[in-house]
Amino acid sequence: MNSHLAPVDLAKAYRLLNHGPTVLVSARHAGVDNVMSAAWACALDFAPPKLTVVIDKATRTRALVEHSGHFVIQVPTAAQMQLTHDVGNTSLHQDKDKLRHHGVELFGIEGHDLPFVAGCSAWLACRLIPEPHNQQAYDLFIGEVVGAWADTRVFSGGHWHFETAGPEWRSLHYVAGGQFYAIGESLVAKTASKA
Repeated sequence: MNSHLAPVDLAKAYRLLNHGPTVLVSARHAGVDNVMSAAWACALDFAPPKLTVVIDKATRTRALVEHSGHFVIQVPTAAQMQLTHDVGNTSLHQDKDKLRHHGVELFGIEGHDLPFVAGCSAWLACRLIPEPHNQQAYDLFIGEVVGAWADTRVFSGGHWHFETAGPEWRSLHYVAGGQFYAIGESLVAKTASKA
């Protein structure tokens, strides 16, 4: 177990996604685990915290989410770029040992029967909020965040600290054709005075 894993207050859970990273989506049902990457994930609400993620109809992960009603969104690191690319481009339909072939290590968190991907910087356990029209028409899934954790080496006190963590901890931002960017330097705007 990662000794740097710490719970994140659900009131601050949206901050784990607010910077727009590519994420890993994992789910479990009937003894089957799977992990896929997703570039379209977004914080949706504060209380209770909710998020959205696009999960294509062709993916095995989608069936696991629909059947179990739960999933995990995790923020992979720059050190996991190849893993993130590979699990997004390999289907469990074609490769039953997909996770082993790509070196995906899973772990559990007490109280959540879900597969969490080791090595990430943040994890959000979600309960599916069924919206059949959105799921069928747009592949858009809504989850209520029921638990959130982060690695304290890069997220603590409700804030990311990419500027003081090593470059391997930076989040990934997918463009296309296997190209990612890692998050850059921190820029802070001045607080505007009230008129």
